[in-house]
Amino acid sequence: MRIGHGYDVHAFEAGDNIILGGVRIPHNQAFRAHSDGDVLLHALTDALLGAAALGDIGRHFPDTDPQFCNADSRDLLREAYAKVKHLGCTCISADMTVVAQRPKLSEWLPDMTRNIALDLGMPLNRVNIKATTSEKLGFCGREEGIEAYAVVLLDETPIS
Repeated sequence: MRIGHGYDVHAFEAGDNIILGGVRIPHNQAFRAHSDGDVLLHALTDALLGAAALGDIGRHFPDTDPQFCNADSRDLLREAYAKVKHLGCTCISADMTVVAQRPKLSEWLPDMTRNIALDLGMPLNRVNIKATTSEKLGFCGREEGIEAYAVVLLDETPIS
């Protein structure tokens, strides 16, 4: 077994929606980011890459590379997971937490969970997403941005 942890954060800028877990959510701001800014999928991608000892999302999809400008983070997640599977590893559990004062995310969590389960080829009962606030503390509490954490468990099949 291998375990990986991921973290990501993005600040807000002017806009009318954010993308989390591949779901477009109406909001009075947008993420300031090179890609679509999906902090949840970025944290999950980092956790997968970390568990497989493949570095991090910036190594594989640098924000200095124009080809990733406005990239769909679901595409990046699937590409990273293909690299993980190439090493003989399979994700058997993913647990994530999104920290956001606003918008309230509970109604969007089932769609996010379905997207991730689909992209990783996992049953829904192996993917968990929690949303919480920071009790108005820090940059999330001041509604300056959103952060996300992810933990994954990989099953490793020895490569002969």
